[in-house]
Amino acid sequence: MLRYAVGFVLTATVLVSGCSSNRWGFPYRVGLQQGNWVTEQQVGLLYQGMTREQVRFALGSPTLTNVLHADRWDYPYFYRAPNRSVEVRNFTVLFSGDLLVSWHGDEQPALEPFQIAQEEVRKSQAEQAEVDLEEERLKSEGSEVQIAPGFDISLSNPALPSSDPYALPDAPDQVPIPLE
Repeated sequence: MLRYAVGFVLTATVLVSGCSSNRWGFPYRVGLQQGNWVTEQQVGLLYQGMTREQVRFALGSPTLTNVLHADRWDYPYFYRAPNRSVEVRNFTVLFSGDLLVSWHGDEQPALEPFQIAQEEVRKSQAEQAEVDLEEERLKSEGSEVQIAPGFDISLSNPALPSSDPYALPDAPDQVPIPLE
């Protein structure tokens, strides 16, 4: 009977502790990216009077085209991060016939995602180069790093007598070392 009671208490404890958390850690959520990533540099290539092919070359193929509004191309961008934060941008290009008339939309980022990652790597490499240069400078000076002037933190103390190198590890010294 006692065994069943202990088993019941353990099972109840596990079940109740599992219900006390609202963060389970699963399922894994992937970032969801849809649409065209349009940068400031791409928008800077646009000018009035460009043909549709030139605009397609500068911005990429439009994500949304409408049969009823053939003179309008839309470049939406949507990203939902794994932490559920959402980024939405829209960019619209308007044509008259085959020529670009105007464009408008949200402010576009300066860099693409892979360029942002490369920039972070460059910063990290620059910081590492600074650390390496500082270490090299300290080695070339030949001076040891001092915590405070006048303090010696070396491990060897010549005032202490050395013990017998042939003695057993746990054997006491023949001559007691006086305390200072």
